[in-house]
Amino acid sequence: MVQELGWFDVVDVATAGEARCAAARAGERCGLDDVRVRELASAVAELGNNLHEHAGGGRIAVRALHRSGLRGIEIVAVDTGPGMPGFPGCSRAECSAEQLRGGLGAAVRLASRHDGYSLPGRGTVVTIQFWPRGVYPAAFVATGLTRPMLGEQISGDRFGMVLRDDGPILLVADGLGHGPLAEEASRSAAEAFYSATTDSPAELVEAIHHTIAHTRGAAVAIARLEPSVGVVRFAGLGNIAAAVVGTPDGAGARRTGMVSQPGVAGHQRGTVHESCYPLGPGDLVILHSDGVVDRWDLAAYPGLAHHDPLVVAATLLRDAGVRRDDACVLVARSY
Repeated sequence: MVQELGWFDVVDVATAGEARCAAARAGERCGLDDVRVRELASAVAELGNNLHEHAGGGRIAVRALHRSGLRGIEIVAVDTGPGMPGFPGCSRAECSAEQLRGGLGAAVRLASRHDGYSLPGRGTVVTIQFWPRGVYPAAFVATGLTRPMLGEQISGDRFGMVLRDDGPILLVADGLGHGPLAEEASRSAAEAFYSATTDSPAELVEAIHHTIAHTRGAAVAIARLEPSVGVVRFAGLGNIAAAVVGTPDGAGARRTGMVSQPGVAGHQRGTVHESCYPLGPGDLVILHSDGVVDRWDLAAYPGLAHHDPLVVAATLLRDAGVRRDDACVLVARSY
């Protein structure tokens, strides 16, 4: 489970300090010991300093993680600076502390897990996780990232995921409009998603539709990955974009769009239909709200598809997200 705690604009030492303090408070709340909290604060300070000193500013997201009874903190640092020449871009395993610029190297050495991607002229994304000392969980096969529109503190977009041994079930919900009422609609959709007893995307959309009738409504989409049989099952209402994307090669990335039906969950819909799409090993399933322009192409980012889903989501959110709307990207990798 991921709880998003907020975004922080970093343009100078003072704003970098705000992100550091927010991360330290989050670490304390999730039960990290004093030494680990200080290490977390130090790592975020290094990321913030790197943003304003080398990238001309950027943004930091602070997130709380809950997994298998453990709690941790995740940090996402994003910029649109010049990029980092020589930054590892093709393999997550190559993104080592020794290869990173001073402050970044110090940050990832302290982290339980890290990943990053940089493209000259486009900017850099770095993610770090802090868990209790000695805990090194595997990467999430699916995760997402949201941000509110410019001027808002909360987002009406939300993602959800149930990670099962036979494949994850994914949700993206976009509450109509912006602000608290949109957030209420998407939160209610997520609550219905997590409390449902079915794994059928069509039945989940139906359950959400009936549950959130008291709200202003939402666009919703559900994807159920079934790697063992090579398919993804999908159902959606409203303007949520979804696609299966193959690993890019010299000919580009194979991209198969998944089709939602017109309607608004909670208010108007026809019969909800479920469709199946081919899913190969290593394919990415990407869902996003209409706060993200649908013209992105992973082939324009060499090596990105091999990185953690969060790095893919953060890169697409940075480059394809529009600031006049809430935005959400959810990425899952087949296996």
